[in-house]
Amino acid sequence: MNSFLKFSKAALALCCCAHMLGAQAAIDPALLKPLAGDDPDARIAAVTQIAALANADAQKILDAINNDALYATPAGEVLIVSDTDAFNPATDKTGPVPDDADAITVNNRLRGVVEGALSGLKLFSEDRAVRLSAATALLTTADPSQTPLISKALAAEKDSEIQGVLKQVVATANLHAPDAESRRAAVKALGETTNASLRPVLEQMLSKNADGSNVEPDEGVRIEAVRTLAALDRHLAITDFVGKLFYGVSLGSVLLLAALGLAITFGLMGIINMAHGELLMIGAYTTYVCQLFFRHFFPGAIDAYLVVALPAAFLVAAAVGIVLERLVIRWLYGRPLETLLCTWGISLMLMQGVRSIFGAQNVEVANPSWMSGGVTVLGSLVLSYNRIVIIFFAMFVVFAVWLILNKTRLGLFVRAVTQNRRMADCVGVSTGKIDMMTFGLGCGIAGLGGVALSQLGNVGPDLGQGYIVDSFMVVVLGGVGQLAGTVIAALGLGEVNKFLEPVAGAVLAKIAILVFIIVFIQKRPQGLFALKGRSVE
Repeated sequence: MNSFLKFSKAALALCCCAHMLGAQAAIDPALLKPLAGDDPDARIAAVTQIAALANADAQKILDAINNDALYATPAGEVLIVSDTDAFNPATDKTGPVPDDADAITVNNRLRGVVEGALSGLKLFSEDRAVRLSAATALLTTADPSQTPLISKALAAEKDSEIQGVLKQVVATANLHAPDAESRRAAVKALGETTNASLRPVLEQMLSKNADGSNVEPDEGVRIEAVRTLAALDRHLAITDFVGKLFYGVSLGSVLLLAALGLAITFGLMGIINMAHGELLMIGAYTTYVCQLFFRHFFPGAIDAYLVVALPAAFLVAAAVGIVLERLVIRWLYGRPLETLLCTWGISLMLMQGVRSIFGAQNVEVANPSWMSGGVTVLGSLVLSYNRIVIIFFAMFVVFAVWLILNKTRLGLFVRAVTQNRRMADCVGVSTGKIDMMTFGLGCGIAGLGGVALSQLGNVGPDLGQGYIVDSFMVVVLGGVGQLAGTVIAALGLGEVNKFLEPVAGAVLAKIAILVFIIVFIQKRPQGLFALKGRSVE
């Protein structure tokens, strides 16, 4: 008997739960009734209230309105019609379509409200990226009618980043609230905003109508808008400065990788290598080949291709450099004009060779997944991972070159041959072998620079042509043969270029930098640091 009572109680509880769930799934007919009427304002208010429910039935009704599948009967029943079936969201039942049911007419105004409500419902998606995208989109489209839905999403949201965006959305929507106090509170809430797209909205509040009256009638709201605009301008100025600083360091790191090998071949050996840009290109194409190899044989480990590409690009570019030094350049030491013309011809041959193998079109080298995307700072500034990695990679390469030149036997011989070739030859140093290895080292570093360039854009036969002049400017400005000078000159030129471009344009910025270097070299021919190298002799 006791068992039977327990079972009865459990069954009764189960039935109650099922009844409650069924009741929760259905929508109050009072919310649906205005949709069957002719009052456009009442219909829009009904859509807003239904959207605020933020459940599956609300989604069904809004989708039905958007797809012209919502019908109404003369009795005021609202139905979602699909083929020959009619779903009644008030009773949560499906039946045949009544003969007297007519489609609800949807005008542009109602459709716009429905589309906005559907966008708002994405705030309840399980996918974080969908919620963040929907919240960001609402920053420019939200209106006061969506405030209940957005507030409900804000209360349910656990992600701090999305919460911050939703708070801005609520404030932005309330900028158009009917009462002045709500508008003033909304403007004040936006005082710490980092969204530049809100600036036109705030400026509109301070403008005047055609008759000379203020668009925003309340003086308190206008005063608060002025304060918010000033705070927004300060933040945007700081963000712009930090962005230029970061991208200047990024550009400087690319120039450093491009010029570091030239600082060795030109600075320490006195060779004007016009084919240095093509060694960058060879490093970039080596990266592309490694990517193809991994895609074909190890598709599951495609993100590791860059780890293999780094030593491969160094070895391939160094091997090409050693071959050039042994076959051509070794016969041209002390003859700078002939070296310039000869290496220029070699650069044309290398470009044509690459065109014959890979074609004249650019090829794409994709970033590994761990280098894709970026980190957001100051609310709106995105620092891309690939540029951050390149900055640290450039620092690592500089440190490695410093170790090689100052802490290894090869570096000791290089410095000895640079300072006094005849004396080094007399004490048994194989100067010809040191020349070959030094030139190979400089070309290998150029290959590493090509790997970095492949992560910033497409790779083509003309890739190196855009960096050869800048590389020579970096070496000459920093001081021929000076590693520290090369680092300072590369980072300095990168920063100056990024800060000048918005003011003077890309072309005039390059011209201004070139004129500055010419004037600087006239006053200080040795560059930033004292000249060291073969020309000292």
